Amino acid sequence: MTGPKTEQRRAGGIDYTLTRRRVRNINLRVRADGSVAASASPRVPAGVVDAFVASRAVWVAAAQAKADARAKRDAAADAALPPKAEALAQMTALCRAYYPRFAATCPGGRFPRIAVRDMRTRWGSCSLKTGTLAFSRRLCVAPLPAREYVVVHEFCHFAHPDHSPAFWAAVEAVLPDYRQRQQLLR
Repeated sequence: MTGPKTEQRRAGGIDYTLTRRRVRNINLRVRADGSVAASASPRVPAGVVDAFVASRAVWVAAAQAKADARAKRDAAADAALPPKAEALAQMTALCRAYYPRFAATCPGGRFPRIAVRDMRTRWGSCSLKTGTLAFSRRLCVAPLPAREYVVVHEFCHFAHPDHSPAFWAAVEAVLPDYRQRQQLLR
């Protein structure tokens, strides 16, 4: 079995990558880097896909402008972030402050491994398998109550690996005002 076939094409002044796969419709998207990708069934003639892409030229241009603006905004925000080593020290110190409340639920009863990553879609994550709490470097510029909320949230996942009522009760037991703290991250 072979994977999807791709080819570079140009239509209506738009350079795009066409991927042939089992899909019902012609799908068109602009990626975060501004590149354009289309996918279509192998049975759809390339000329039909080209016409579809060309007919969406105004939408593609707007989506590319939006992606460019987002990239510039993210680059400016990243420049304001502390270096990774500083962010790691900051998050480790905050985790050490809360660790005594969660020591019994941490894997092996040990202080978890702390990591800081350049995550864009999450503030933090918890790995039961490796005993690691990972935090977004962007969290380091959030208000302290918001950072505390994310730390407590991730520690609670060691005992409750889901977002069940028991999980939220555990968060609320430590931070009764967690809902207000969540709002600081929006």
